[in-house]
Amino acid sequence: MEKEKAIKIIENYISRMPSMPTTVAKVLKICNDPQTSPVDLNQVISLDPVLMGKVMRLINSAYYSLPNQITSLVRAIIMLGLNTVKNLALSTAVLGSLGKGSDFQALNMEGFWRHSICVGVTAKLIAKHRRVDAKLCDEYFMAGLLHDLGKIPLNNRFADLYVRAIAVTDREHLPLYQAEEKALGLNHEEAGKLIVESWKLGRNIIDVVSFHHNQESYAGDNCELVSTVNVANYFANTYEIGFSGDRYPGQLAPAVMGDLGIDWDFLEGLEDSVNGEIEKAQIFLQVAD
Repeated sequence: MEKEKAIKIIENYISRMPSMPTTVAKVLKICNDPQTSPVDLNQVISLDPVLMGKVMRLINSAYYSLPNQITSLVRAIIMLGLNTVKNLALSTAVLGSLGKGSDFQALNMEGFWRHSICVGVTAKLIAKHRRVDAKLCDEYFMAGLLHDLGKIPLNNRFADLYVRAIAVTDREHLPLYQAEEKALGLNHEEAGKLIVESWKLGRNIIDVVSFHHNQESYAGDNCELVSTVNVANYFANTYEIGFSGDRYPGQLAPAVMGDLGIDWDFLEGLEDSVNGEIEKAQIFLQVAD
């Protein structure tokens, strides 16, 4: 298929997606303001009963295992932190538009989201190991969670061709993004970029979605984030945690793990922690859905 035609089909798919809810857009704007306080966020979320309910469900979930139930929204926001609330709002918007079973024709929805959670959890654990500011670690989780977003419209709009692309990966031992280009003329990095740019999700998410297979060609301000998600994605595919359709991921760039100060022994040592964190993080998507 010609690339221009495929892009037009994906752009049409995106144009039919629900626009980002007003409350979510306000939450993202407020959280990106360094002067924001929990009270500011409370004023916005308290006017949206659905999002408020999700925040309260998350803080009182098994993920946090608090001894007493939290009933105050402001306290919940303080305890969760602005980034976690922002990511919950963003997850709510994404799953509301792209989380339906009808969007998953060629890929298994459960396997796809488990892979995505694994990449998010692994990226966050790497960030913690590297002593990234705790306030930013949730950005690593969200970037990992959303990195493969472009696969959803591709396998929704081109289901038969997407099955063919997955078959090409098996037959030729190619990374899926290269097989997508052969079958569709377009890969999931490019399709995902169209979505996150349309939603104005921020340069960090746009860069990860656009370069998580090609971090060597990336020269922007989010190198550490892009490289971390690249490594986390390779880990998830190698250990076959969830299923992203990518049985033969491309090899990591030689310097990428060294640049992050980690090695394969470190990643292998994460397996038990990752699996445990995945089970906890499932509640994040259950709350958001």
